[in-house]
Amino acid sequence: MNRIKKVLEEKGIKQTWLAEKLGKSYNMVNGYVQNRQQPRLEVLFEIAKILEVEVKDLIQEQKK
Repeated sequence: MNRIKKVLEEKGIKQTWLAEKLGKSYNMVNGYVQNRQQPRLEVLFEIAKILEVEVKDLIQEQKK
């Protein structure tokens, strides 16, 4: 699970903007945001850099 949606909301950033910055389709980014798919680790680092947050801020620990 990731917190990309939460971070985007907190910063007031649209998924379309993030998709453009990442060079990925809106559908791909929407999959990340809705937790239907998880970004590869290098993409997660790129998202963190673009959003100016730590990678750990984008990751949600799963409860057992």
